[in-house]
Amino acid sequence: MSAAVIVALRVAATPHATFAAFTDGIGCWWKSHPLFPLSPKGDGVLRFDPSGPGGRLVTRFDDGEEWEIGPVHHWLPGQRLAFGWRLPSFAPEQATEVDVRFEPVGAETRVTVEHRGWDAIPQNHVARHGFELMLFQRRLGEHWRSLLKQMNQTL
Repeated sequence: MSAAVIVALRVAATPHATFAAFTDGIGCWWKSHPLFPLSPKGDGVLRFDPSGPGGRLVTRFDDGEEWEIGPVHHWLPGQRLAFGWRLPSFAPEQATEVDVRFEPVGAETRVTVEHRGWDAIPQNHVARHGFELMLFQRRLGEHWRSLLKQMNQTL
């Protein structure tokens, strides 16, 4: 997994508070994007279940259906969170990974999201909308930046 979208944003909170807002509050600040829905039904409500090491990111839809987006690989409160990211339309061998870092910068925290592995998803895959990799990653980066701004508003 080499191609990555990398987005960083500073927030006025401690790394532990920011980590908690990201993990505990993901169901509140995560918003679906028309280009990047998790499924044809939209995104549902995301949550880490269970919270902590060994957990997984899941989504639940209004009709009660629930599915796993990916397992948690790293859960280090106030420092790092990494988890798998698979859409239902991915083939079994296809996956991406999200790696989030929480770094203190004075009285703020720099949140850095690295979403990598999109070079393993073919350009003609529905998730890529036929976009060449660079354009796709630019659009996905804009979406992650918007999501981090939404998260920041919950702090």
